[in-house]
Amino acid sequence: MTLEISDLSFSYGDVSVLEGIDLTVNAGEVVGLLGANGSGKSTLLKSIHRIHEPDRGTIAIDGRDTRAYSRTELAREASYVPQHDDGAFPATVFETVLQGRRPHAGWSPGERDRRAVADVLERLELEQFATRRMSDLSGGQQQKVRFGRALVGDPSVMVLDEPTSALDLNHQLEVMDLVATQVRERDVAVIAALHDLNLASQYCDRVALLHDGEIHAVGRPDVLTPETVRTVYGADVTVVEHEGRRFLVPDVDSR
Repeated sequence: MTLEISDLSFSYGDVSVLEGIDLTVNAGEVVGLLGANGSGKSTLLKSIHRIHEPDRGTIAIDGRDTRAYSRTELAREASYVPQHDDGAFPATVFETVLQGRRPHAGWSPGERDRRAVADVLERLELEQFATRRMSDLSGGQQQKVRFGRALVGDPSVMVLDEPTSALDLNHQLEVMDLVATQVRERDVAVIAALHDLNLASQYCDRVALLHDGEIHAVGRPDVLTPETVRTVYGADVTVVEHEGRRFLVPDVDSR
């Protein structure tokens, strides 16, 4: 499956947030969506999942406009992991992940759906929390459960809004390893908003940087140059090469 965003624009009233966004995410790759706070990353991701309706432009999955999908069809094809949930009712971890099977099973999940949930909980090392309420978990644990809910539906496209937020370093790497595995084994197209530039450099096949509502740069992670980072984030960094990997180190003395 291919996710294709063409000439996308969105505004809140008179305030333009996104303008003329063109971006393609191919099956089998992770595209990191980068940019400063307020640059429109979450708005773009919500538009993909039709939480927001853009003012102009199209979003298509494998050539089919997402507006042609029913809500259930879109949920089968594209999963969405938000930064936060409203927590409208006190669900357990098992019940929360099982929600990800609803586009397939409706309101009557069967044994196959429950097995799929058990498998995801095992892969995420969350089995011991299966009967715990979401409200009893740490922020990092809750985020892993949200990722599990997206994973259990076996989507073709994954839309991740800061999937590593509230996670410690070990769990950040664990979740990104799972994303990479899903892409490699199931040929999924992933677009993920990320804050950590080094994490994006290590795990993303390509990155797209938003600035002033437009895509300032897109390409392989080496597009993250000191000049690009200065323009997009207003910060000075130095690129360091170590054992074949690039790291961006903040220039603390320049502040």
